[in-house]
Amino acid sequence: MLLKDIIADISVEEIRGELDKEISDIQFDSRKIREGQLFVAQKGTQTDGHQFVDMAIANGAAAIMCEQLPARLKEGVTYLRVANSQQALALALAEFFGHPAKSLQVVGITGTNGKSTTVSLLHDLFSALGCKSGLISTIQYKVGTTVLPASHTTPDARQLQALFARMRDEGCEYCFMEVSSHALMQQRTAGIPFAMAVFTNISHDHLDYHGTFAAYIRAKKRLFDGLSPQAIALINTDDRNARVMVQNCAATVKTYALKRMADYRARLLENTFEGLLLEIDGQEVWCRLMGSFNAYNLLAAYAVAREAGLEAQEVLTHLSSIKGVAGRFEVIRSGPKQITAIVDYAHTPDALENVLKTIADINQHSHQLIVVMGCGGNRDRAKRPKMGKIAAEWADQLIITSDNPRNEDPHAIMQEVLEGVPQKQRSKVLMIENRRAAIETACRLAGDRDIVLVAGKGHENYQEIRGVKHPFDDREVLRETFKKFEI
Repeated sequence: MLLKDIIADISVEEIRGELDKEISDIQFDSRKIREGQLFVAQKGTQTDGHQFVDMAIANGAAAIMCEQLPARLKEGVTYLRVANSQQALALALAEFFGHPAKSLQVVGITGTNGKSTTVSLLHDLFSALGCKSGLISTIQYKVGTTVLPASHTTPDARQLQALFARMRDEGCEYCFMEVSSHALMQQRTAGIPFAMAVFTNISHDHLDYHGTFAAYIRAKKRLFDGLSPQAIALINTDDRNARVMVQNCAATVKTYALKRMADYRARLLENTFEGLLLEIDGQEVWCRLMGSFNAYNLLAAYAVAREAGLEAQEVLTHLSSIKGVAGRFEVIRSGPKQITAIVDYAHTPDALENVLKTIADINQHSHQLIVVMGCGGNRDRAKRPKMGKIAAEWADQLIITSDNPRNEDPHAIMQEVLEGVPQKQRSKVLMIENRRAAIETACRLAGDRDIVLVAGKGHENYQEIRGVKHPFDDREVLRETFKKFEI
């Protein structure tokens, strides 16, 4: 594609060199640049791509897009200066791949909790109803039924456009994607014509990146700020920040809720470890997902399907048959002692409290609850004592352990979690750094029909320590423990 066509939708502030040159590909990693490609230099949180312009040229870059022109310009190379390289990269890639998202109905889901479950529900639901769909989530990417490994909640701009192109080429009608606050701030979703955007909820998370809760809210709001008048904004009005999301939003606003009046309403009739009985728009439906928080995810999926024109009874029928999402309130039961073990991705204060409240609602203090939890390293430190406090309030026994310490000292992280536990509750706390040993201890402490919650990692099949991902799956460790100790 000619360079002048690639930049058709981009406001370029300065051009040095020829635009009538063929560009074979677009890259933002100078190490991947080959002959005849466009290199886009971005300013990141860790590195500045402008430092690698010379390397990109040495590798064969035909053109450079950047926010600051180098002091020396190489003859034969075209330089394009833009105000925001991240936004320009996304727009250039959309043009290069032929705007594949325009061939799809793209539904973006944002919020602190519930994104993965909601997009998975939607993909399964629409697929069951005969609509070939794509999925972009924390857990995995899908094109129809083909599963691809996921690298980020929202892929980088290049991977994102390549996924859209594959979905288009394979006949997908819809794409359901998680939209993270990081992706919105980094402009990875620039130029995507969202047909619908869904807000689930918002609570403290990623403050290591955004700095303040207000900045985190503003980041999420960007998804709704960019919607067209033809789009639909669906918000959970039981969350007090929902209306903030759609201030000055051009799209048609629709609402869903369990506690307030809304366009789509549900009532939670029964909540058990086997599933949920809900009343949605006056119809009773039994769903195999567990946990009161999943009532919101199911209702959001129902609302999206109805707004897409699907028939209510068909939607409810298929929702009742959908299984839970891996690592989201996933129940594993032991043998002789009939322990109920629950694995959940809860890694924020709000998510952890939702899971613990749900367990308490079902359990009604009938059986002991043992909680195994920790916090990830190189992430928001402010949430650590909060999560320790919440876990101690609900647990009969709390085991603080290592999560993904990354490049931090796991013991230091555990101490910060412990700081949130009131002194009067510390007698029920154990500190076991080895996560496998912590899970085994919880299971061996559990009595008949007791409950063990292992929180924080969910579907993850690794533990990241000092930059190395070691194989580790909470679910497999639980199964191995039950078998090993004949629990």
